[in-house]
Amino acid sequence: MSNTSGTRHSQGLLSFNQLWHRLQRMPPPKTENSIWLRVLVQGLVIIGIVATDIAADTQMSFWAVPLSIVGAIWSWYRRSNRNIAVKFFLAMGMLLSMGSFFQNLLGNLNDTRLVLAQLLIQVQVLHSFDLPRRKDLGYSMVIGLILLGVAGTLSQTLAFAPLLLVFLAIALPVLILDYQSRLGLAPQPKRQKSPTKGKPSSLLSFKRLSLFLLVIIGLGLAIFALMPRFPGYQLQTFPVSAPIELKNKNFESTNRGIVNPGYGRNGKEGSGGSGKDKSSGPGEMDEAFYYGFGSKINQNLRGELKPKVVLRVRSQAPGFWRVQAFDHYTGQGWEISREDKVQEVTRPPWSYRFQLYPTVFNIGRTKEVIQSYTAVSELPNIIPALSYPKELFFPTEEIAIDTEGSLRSPLGLLEGLTYTVVSDVPLRDRTRLQNSPNDYPNTIKQYYLDVPPEIADRVRQKAEQILAKSPNPFTSSYEKVLYLTQALKQLYRIPEDPFGFPYLGENEDLVESFLFKQEGGYPDHFSTALTIMLRSLGIPARLVVGFGTGQFNPFTGLYIVKNVDAYAMTEVYFPNYGWFAFDPIPGHELFPPSVEDTEYFGVLQQFWKWIAGWLPSPVTSFVGALWNRIIGFIIGGIVWLWRIFSSGWVGLFTGLISAIALGFIGWLGWGQFQAWRYRRWLAKLPPMESLYQQMLKVLGTKGYIKHPAQTPLEYASSIRQQQPDDSADAIEEISHAYVRWRYGLVTPNIQELRVRLRDLVKSNQRLENKRIARS
Repeated sequence: MSNTSGTRHSQGLLSFNQLWHRLQRMPPPKTENSIWLRVLVQGLVIIGIVATDIAADTQMSFWAVPLSIVGAIWSWYRRSNRNIAVKFFLAMGMLLSMGSFFQNLLGNLNDTRLVLAQLLIQVQVLHSFDLPRRKDLGYSMVIGLILLGVAGTLSQTLAFAPLLLVFLAIALPVLILDYQSRLGLAPQPKRQKSPTKGKPSSLLSFKRLSLFLLVIIGLGLAIFALMPRFPGYQLQTFPVSAPIELKNKNFESTNRGIVNPGYGRNGKEGSGGSGKDKSSGPGEMDEAFYYGFGSKINQNLRGELKPKVVLRVRSQAPGFWRVQAFDHYTGQGWEISREDKVQEVTRPPWSYRFQLYPTVFNIGRTKEVIQSYTAVSELPNIIPALSYPKELFFPTEEIAIDTEGSLRSPLGLLEGLTYTVVSDVPLRDRTRLQNSPNDYPNTIKQYYLDVPPEIADRVRQKAEQILAKSPNPFTSSYEKVLYLTQALKQLYRIPEDPFGFPYLGENEDLVESFLFKQEGGYPDHFSTALTIMLRSLGIPARLVVGFGTGQFNPFTGLYIVKNVDAYAMTEVYFPNYGWFAFDPIPGHELFPPSVEDTEYFGVLQQFWKWIAGWLPSPVTSFVGALWNRIIGFIIGGIVWLWRIFSSGWVGLFTGLISAIALGFIGWLGWGQFQAWRYRRWLAKLPPMESLYQQMLKVLGTKGYIKHPAQTPLEYASSIRQQQPDDSADAIEEISHAYVRWRYGLVTPNIQELRVRLRDLVKSNQRLENKRIARS
């Protein structure tokens, strides 16, 4: 028994020794000796790591870049060795990286992009210590490209663009060197300067690479500008920040109040103010935070905001990023009357999705719109979203919904926090809204028709007086709302000075002062006035605050929202259809942008808006009309073709014949264009060079193509056997003249050579005609 075990042990050792000897006898991998290829590939990797750091706001490059450089230097000096011991250590490092990856993955299931990028960076650092072959360098090239792609998906600013250009500038010579290495081509030696053509440039010359780079960037920008900016989230992958654990688990103490950094909790002054309570009475607003976010807002404040970016939004459609609404008018501001009826919503522990209570529309049509928000600076704990959110992907374990449909977080929206909302946005169908009935539910009439008794009669009379100016009678509440909204824009003014209007007195009413005393007010005052005027007419309305759409960046696909984009509008209730916003502020559109608007040609639109701002109005009108005519002509042509193809068999055959005819005309045009380019190219050449190239063109069309490795005299000698004596003599005479001119600086007789070329063309034509006749 022991002998058997010993025999098996000896056989095992013998097999291992045989395997080891086989490994030793294997030839080492073919090494890559191009130091330039190695240096440039390392540059691609460094750019990928740095781009990921910039996009994700991490610091991995501080350790990854130096270690990767050390590894690349080690690989250069050890490229011809087997490095068996190093491979064992690298294998252990790979396993450690994999374990770290799975640990981070379980903690960041909401967004795995950065976790995957960290794994790739760790693998690349380890991989850089063993790069003997071109194939191994190819893996590094791919990792650098993947890291750049990940950075592109994470980036929300144009800081990524310069790195993309640098990556492209390095990638061009890398591809050339990699191609030469694949084919086993050594770098070409520099040729001597030709007396007529000058010094030829190599594939890696700065001039040629710069030209390629400019052409590629130009084509890329042109394609990018013309490519439609389709709505985002064609694939529904929803980014969310990492989970946030709250120290205080008591929902009552963390989630009920609204915390505006400019006010503090429940309207009290926060850290950014002077210590005075701004919830009522005259005062100066905070310059960083919009005053309208809170359980109550005081519209007796004066001042202006200092612009700063607060949100970046990726959305399938533009819109008004709604924050909250108010139902009770206080005379100098607004408040939420049912603040104690906030409803808690929790999510399951295995998902980031909050299933909200969808609004049920009996007749109205809606469209699902997905939005992702990233807080750039600190914001209140009210969650901006398009109207009627049905799903929320948020990093906390619970949120709240108030009676006005606003979403509240247990904590303020901290810088860098990301969340996603799926909303069922109602479509604004004017015909249907005009036919909306006026039988409002009791809950709507109870809270959204309230007007202070002391001003109710005067406000109603003023509203009816404005409506009486319309030449046509009103048949619906919707038309009344539209008319009053437009009238406020035209009849009342906004002061240029943020302190232009005096503060309201203790018992003075904001709407009464706006309509009858000051005949105007600040932007949000217009919305308050419209809301109270509609209520006085028996039309339910409330004040809604939020952020305007912001500036669309076509390069990132994000809407850049600033604090100065915050303002108030009026929401009006229509039975069976829900709440719709109207904007009475001068200079604004009647309605905020919504799902009917998309950014299809965003780059061209933004560029044209910038150009149009510098041009006189007649010029912009002419260009706009011309562009509309061009678009109309293209659309008309498409419609005409569709009508032909869809008009039965006759139309189908007519359309096919028309398509063939257009194709034939296009082919003729392309041929003429090619001939024109060829003539231009010949005109730029010296006369002898032009003559020789014409001869090669004539013979090439007959199948006698000159190989690049052949000299002119070798080509003439090889073709003599396939040509008549007259033609062969002409070819040889032109070739000898070309060689004497090119290398001996002998001036040829161009006129005589042109005659010989014409004879050669005629001779070849006669041979072609005879061949056709025989066939």
